[in-house]
Amino acid sequence: MATARQLDQSTTSLYEQDFFAWTKNQTEALRTRQVSVVDWVNLLEEVESMGASQRRELESRLTILLMHLMKWAWQPEKRITSWKLTIQGQRRELARLIKQSPSLKAFIPEVLNELWQDAREDAEIETGMPIQTFPKSCSWDTDEQILNKTWWPE
Repeated sequence: MATARQLDQSTTSLYEQDFFAWTKNQTEALRTRQVSVVDWVNLLEEVESMGASQRRELESRLTILLMHLMKWAWQPEKRITSWKLTIQGQRRELARLIKQSPSLKAFIPEVLNELWQDAREDAEIETGMPIQTFPKSCSWDTDEQILNKTWWPE
């Protein structure tokens, strides 16, 4: 077991020089309840960063899903297996992410319009179709359609 002196080796410096060692140091400090050794500033920053990272993953996966659903809906003659695999894969990963962090699901309605706009721009590039081809707002229901592995826009 590490001593308080070992844990207190300039945690800020350790954070900047060796992140992995810093995480071990901070884990031990928390485990042994040595609050005076905890690098509170950086620890709080890292915890916030973890939440932001999950949010970015949700946004990225949802944008990719929306863009592929647009292609599926507006280019039925060009449907290929890889589109279907991408749609299924993104739905599966979104379901896992939401299962791990259920509160992320409530975040979707807040960002859906912005992500829809990103997906429209991506679909325009991918399909070569004018952006006006795709509606300005999403009319699909998040739960019943977008995230539902059995729903396909026809």
